[in-house]
Amino acid sequence: MLFDLRGRGRRNVIKVVYLFLALLLGGGLVLFGIGGNTGDGGLVNAFTDSSGNPIGEESYEEDIRDARARLQTDPEDETAWVDLIRAQASLAATGDQYDPTTQTYTEAGRADLQEAVASWEGYQEIDPANDEEEGRIAKVVAGAYLALEDIEGLVSAQEVVALNRDAVGPYSELAQFAYAAGQTRKGDLAAKKALELADPEDREALKGQLDAAKAQAPVQAVPSATPAPSASATATPKGKPKAEPSDEAKAGENAGKGKQDAKSKPSGE
Repeated sequence: MLFDLRGRGRRNVIKVVYLFLALLLGGGLVLFGIGGNTGDGGLVNAFTDSSGNPIGEESYEEDIRDARARLQTDPEDETAWVDLIRAQASLAATGDQYDPTTQTYTEAGRADLQEAVASWEGYQEIDPANDEEEGRIAKVVAGAYLALEDIEGLVSAQEVVALNRDAVGPYSELAQFAYAAGQTRKGDLAAKKALELADPEDREALKGQLDAAKAQAPVQAVPSATPAPSASATATPKGKPKAEPSDEAKAGENAGKGKQDAKSKPSGE
């Protein structure tokens, strides 16, 4: 998991983050490919054929075996990587691995999504040349990251979508996801780009939506580890009086002084 959920307060923060994202997504912005003007759909579209009919589990498993065999022959086969990622993400929603009513995955379904994310990372390592295909599969991966509750992964995948699509929709989504992740600077840059790409008559309304997303985002989306003590907390305050010695220390000091005086006092006095 991305977050440390051991503390009750931290768990509440994470709930706020994903509630914010759920509202932001409006019931499927990434999962159903809404709002990006990409025409390629998202994670749910990866689970169906061109007619919208579900594809079987065996078909996805066969696609995974085929893609892996092609990658054994050529590890830099971009199409094989894309086919592998799509099949792994799609397999997660087959059988009883996904509950469409609650929109949640079982452990087996989440494991398939983890496989898709791992393949995405391998695909990124070969520096894909086909930007259009990369942007299309990044949309699917963004949905996988969201299902896995990995908000930073969601931002990174959406950034690929935005860079490759260079359109107002993907950049506005990136801005809102970044704000939800607490990445304010990235959100601001994406928002600026989205406004530049927007039609002049749409900019005011879009700016209002992005400003609202920024204002509603959690102040600190990702809890940090236990902070190190600050310098002010550890430094000795200036002007602080020295601690007074205890009564026992004073008594011992006076006794020692008396012995020293006795040794130094001239005899016969």
